[in-house]
Amino acid sequence: MEPPSRYGYSSYPKSSLISEHERIKEEFKEKVQRRLLAEMNARAVPDHDEAVRRRLERIFNELLAQENMVLSRAEKTDLFNEIVADILGFGPLEPFLRDETVSEILVNGPHRVYVERHGVLQETSVRFKDDKDVMRIIERIVTPLGRRVDEASPMVDARLPDGSRVNVVIPPISLVGPCLSIRKFSKQALGPDDLIRFGTMDRAISTFLNACVRARLNIIVSGGTGTGKTTLLNVLSSFIPDDERIITIEDAAELRLNQRHVVRLEARPPNIEGKGAVTIRQLVINALRMRPDRIVVGEVRGGEALDMLQAMNTGHDGSLTTAHSNSPRDTLRRIETMVLMAGMDLPLRAIREQIASAFDVVVHLDRLRDGSRKITAISEVIGMEGDTIVMQDIFRFVPTGIKGEKVQGHFAPTGIRPRFMEKFEISGIKLPPDVFNPMEPRASRRRF
Repeated sequence: MEPPSRYGYSSYPKSSLISEHERIKEEFKEKVQRRLLAEMNARAVPDHDEAVRRRLERIFNELLAQENMVLSRAEKTDLFNEIVADILGFGPLEPFLRDETVSEILVNGPHRVYVERHGVLQETSVRFKDDKDVMRIIERIVTPLGRRVDEASPMVDARLPDGSRVNVVIPPISLVGPCLSIRKFSKQALGPDDLIRFGTMDRAISTFLNACVRARLNIIVSGGTGTGKTTLLNVLSSFIPDDERIITIEDAAELRLNQRHVVRLEARPPNIEGKGAVTIRQLVINALRMRPDRIVVGEVRGGEALDMLQAMNTGHDGSLTTAHSNSPRDTLRRIETMVLMAGMDLPLRAIREQIASAFDVVVHLDRLRDGSRKITAISEVIGMEGDTIVMQDIFRFVPTGIKGEKVQGHFAPTGIRPRFMEKFEISGIKLPPDVFNPMEPRASRRRF
């Protein structure tokens, strides 16, 4: 059985026994924490991190001298950082938050911690001592935001100072103990060349999507959880000309646009009293009064879909958004459902007509079995035939097999020229003549 850490977690392999040297280090950590709590009011700790860090450093050095502990410079630095992380940071999760290869951190109760690297989940050796230790980390996240999590409010969404998204679920809703999901915020915004290098798309698709954005087509990016929808939305947003006024609307601000004229709006959850919430739908309605050239909604998931459709159908071309779905066709069905959630008594055919006239392109992403994220279909919304919305694929990802653990395949046009090519011509956009040619020699296509 893995020995628990005295200060709340352990990163030792399950099969190892704690050494005498490690035991002394854990006892030393406890002494530093007790000394700190004896010197100051524990409630002041979260509000004065820099002052606490300086005091911690003084106490640490004093006790180190008193205990005659012999540590190398590296061991001393690591030990101090562990203590700081436990008191001021996020304890055993701190190294994962600093690790740029980790994209998600998942805590399933005190004894199961997973991370995602390169699209693949891995169980870690990190363990919390008990539920209270997990709750301590959760409180450090939600308290500075004026949020609470308890039996009366057992679920909460929050955001770390660096922009990373956090979701918390605690008992009695969770049966495995407090659960914490952190989707990390990338320190550097990815560009189209990055997605080409990762194999998410190829150069021809990048050129095509760039043209779609500049021609002011309305685009919806679809896919499942963790497929890279927000990352692709950020890349598409980067194609918007610098002289346009852009309004971004998000649940948790993640988009990072480099254009000069950008107004960022963020939804607000209710406060502790359950008041003061500002929804995505309210922000979309308000954005229409702000003279936008472009509206970029991080994700539509409810009644705001109706307001988005009305905006797209009343002159606000070039809007971008994302939605959860399993396919391009399923994306439009989900939009139908979201419009009905707005509470308007509209006939289904009228809703479909609104959707068909509003959206021009659906870009669908999938996360493949090897963890890679790829654009698997780019579909044009043509219009209505009877009561059905008609779509046609322009590009798709063609898998060809598995090599090792990697999915092999290539991106290919279907040979169909989209009907909105006239908009490209009006905008003065010219694409290479072979962009839609399915007969292009395969040797010239990049394989992934």
